[in-house]
Amino acid sequence: MYDIIGDVHGHADALEQLLQKLGYDNSKGYYSHPERKIIFVGDYIDRGPKIRETLAIIKAMVEHEQAIALMGNHEFNAILFNSLDTDGNYMRERTEKNTHQHNETLNQFAEYVEEYKSYIEWFKTLPLFYEEKGLRVVHACWDEDQIQYLRDTLYNDRLTDQLLSYYSKESKLYDAIEVTLKGKELQMPEGLFFYDKDGHKRSELRIKWWLNPENLTYRKYSMEDYDSLVDDLVPTTLARQNKPYHETEKPVFFGHYWLKGDAEVSVYEKNVCCVDYSVAKMGKLVAYRWNGEQCLHPDNFYHVNPIYC
Repeated sequence: MYDIIGDVHGHADALEQLLQKLGYDNSKGYYSHPERKIIFVGDYIDRGPKIRETLAIIKAMVEHEQAIALMGNHEFNAILFNSLDTDGNYMRERTEKNTHQHNETLNQFAEYVEEYKSYIEWFKTLPLFYEEKGLRVVHACWDEDQIQYLRDTLYNDRLTDQLLSYYSKESKLYDAIEVTLKGKELQMPEGLFFYDKDGHKRSELRIKWWLNPENLTYRKYSMEDYDSLVDDLVPTTLARQNKPYHETEKPVFFGHYWLKGDAEVSVYEKNVCCVDYSVAKMGKLVAYRWNGEQCLHPDNFYHVNPIYC
């Protein structure tokens, strides 16, 4: 049985509070439970005040087989930030925007350079998705076609340095990783835009990829309700590009989307659940306690409200 925990983003104190609330004990030097395991959905770094401590907790649990830790887009970005392409350029450009996103991590590891390098190598060992008989877990989006490509391409569902050398915006690997770790996006009607949580101007919406977009408006299809959204229907040509997640599929859990409010609203369908509740933006750290059920229930959520200074 699993407890699926959302994006931690360096909030080690909240993570320990939540683990204890779920009945995990640290008496062995790592958190464990006699009957259960954690599945972390990714995004352990950046933003929060205790990134090194967060990584130490999660890595120790993984090494002692008490947890499965998936890769999030922030871990993948960190890998690219520290990897060179065949021309000797960083695979993630060190622009002001990209550096700012990773800056909290860089600052906290400033005096621990070798430790930072070792975690970058550890990130490469993290699986991009997890599946077994009764459930699926991914950081942002479960698209079966893209997941199948990753199954066929990755080594034990993990990246390798050799695969990274083939990674480029023109590759199928790029598309598969973008969808899996960052979700699907939809271009807004011409002239419309919004500002995201970091104040960046954007015109592409993060969408509710599990829905059938036919006869849905931009507002209904968007993960967030921005003021600039319109109630126009999503064009049929665009709607056909997204294959919905069918209600007969096994439950799928994911993070990534910075939800707000009460956790129970994130059971979008009986088998679709988001566990990211914006702990790094004055929100909650959330877990779903999964006991094998195929119809998810809001009563199975646990959360803690961190104390922000």
